[in-house]
Amino acid sequence: MPVEFLDATELRALLPPAEAVAAIEDALRGGLDPGADPARGRVLLRTGEFLIMPADFGDYAGVKVATVAPGNPALGRPRIQGLYVLFDAETLTPRALLDGPALTAVRTPAVSVAAVRPALGGAPRVVVYGGGPQALGHVETLRAVAAVDEVCHVVRHPGNYRELAASARVLAYGEAEALAATAAADVVVCATGARDPLFDSSILRADAIVIAIGSHDPGQREVDAALCRRARVVVEDVATALREAGDIVLAVAEGALVAGDLVPLRAAVSDPRGYGRDRPLLFKGTGMSWQDLVIAVAAVSGR
Repeated sequence: MPVEFLDATELRALLPPAEAVAAIEDALRGGLDPGADPARGRVLLRTGEFLIMPADFGDYAGVKVATVAPGNPALGRPRIQGLYVLFDAETLTPRALLDGPALTAVRTPAVSVAAVRPALGGAPRVVVYGGGPQALGHVETLRAVAAVDEVCHVVRHPGNYRELAASARVLAYGEAEALAATAAADVVVCATGARDPLFDSSILRADAIVIAIGSHDPGQREVDAALCRRARVVVEDVATALREAGDIVLAVAEGALVAGDLVPLRAAVSDPRGYGRDRPLLFKGTGMSWQDLVIAVAAVSGR
């Protein structure tokens, strides 16, 4: 049987953002256990590394093999490339190949929005730290499930100005204006490669929603420990967060958080009654293999 290939254009056409969010929610409510995911594999290479992310659930299994080549941008090539291979779970026969970065670009915002959707207000004001594919993808996915009122991107070097201008009502800010926008925001998305907190969380509204997805390095964080101390903290999986999520790992090390404070995504999506407006909501994601599988299956099933 020929193995079909879904490129970025086909993937996005087959699975619009709202349907991607629904696919994540349905899988979690249907018995998928993120804790059963194998740990992310890493293999060092001469010019970078392989990231290997396998998963097995329901009628399908799959694996994403991504390459990280830090020297590629200087050569005019993407830093991260890769492919996803989808298999029949019973026979392990290959069923489809998908563009790896395109799959990541769809599944990461879908997971984030599934995590915070019960807390979204009617017309949220959104501030996004970052201007790359994940920043834009989160705006698109938020807009697919909520009547977003306005968007502000906070970036250091807006190389993709036209894309950002299409995404945001207001684009140009100085530091003071950016912090003022953050303080007034209903939703703050952190999609950067920052190693240290992007802002002092004391400026946030008491009912702010914060999405932090910029890193899966235990030594990096985009939000401070003070936010982890006062927020309801939702993570994809507790063990994974304590191993990979620097925002969580460092907050625990500083005494601002304990493992028992963390709310697994599966529990949050299955029973959203715990979402209140009396404190901030923080979702910290690092990306897990089951998410790629769920989105790949949903896209292929849509053909």
